[in-house]
Amino acid sequence: MAIIPYDMMAIIQWTGDVIRCASACHADRFRSAQRFHTFYKRVRDAAVRYDANHKQATRDRMLQAAAQQIRERGPHGIALASVMRDAGLTHGGFYAHFGSKDAFVLAAVEQMFDDSPVDILRGAQDQCAEDTLNAFIDFYLSPDHRDMRTASCPLPFLTGDSPRLGDDIRKRLSQGIEGMVRLVRGHLERLGRHDPESDANTALAQMIGAVILARTLQSRKHSDALLKQTRAAVRRQFGLEA
Repeated sequence: MAIIPYDMMAIIQWTGDVIRCASACHADRFRSAQRFHTFYKRVRDAAVRYDANHKQATRDRMLQAAAQQIRERGPHGIALASVMRDAGLTHGGFYAHFGSKDAFVLAAVEQMFDDSPVDILRGAQDQCAEDTLNAFIDFYLSPDHRDMRTASCPLPFLTGDSPRLGDDIRKRLSQGIEGMVRLVRGHLERLGRHDPESDANTALAQMIGAVILARTLQSRKHSDALLKQTRAAVRRQFGLEA
């Protein structure tokens, strides 16, 4: 075995120390990189979730403000600048959410249907049909619903403007009417009515028309009486107890 001079042994030992130190530093850097990558991924994922949630919340505020204006002024009375202001946003941010005013109005009408009292009829298939229909009639033909400018049925607001609306909005209104008829008909079928389709069609026509007329009458006394009389008429038509 060759004898290695002391100086050479020192060099070898020093080299080994350097290698071990470098390996340890590399491992620390690797672990640090892993920790940083994990941290970065969490921050990035949280930012993505925040951005998605924030964008949806912003969109919802815009639609609520638009729905309010539609109820107050009709669909042709929407002013984008005031909608964005009411939603606490700048006008320039509109096109980050919607491609056109028509698409915006259509989405607002969708929002109005989502917020409407038709929810009383939805999800109530396991409840007493008579109780469900009575609750729907009582609320829809109530002074509270007549006076509401939020979370009220969009049909009394929009049916008068229907001939002047775009095809997409008219299609959505038609779907809304058909959906209400279908829900009421389903409850009437459970009551064993002879012609639930006809009963649902004529009753909803009375109810929507009554709300329109009740909002038009200047005399609150006459308006309240109209709603009360229509409630009684619809109940009789459905064979419900007063």
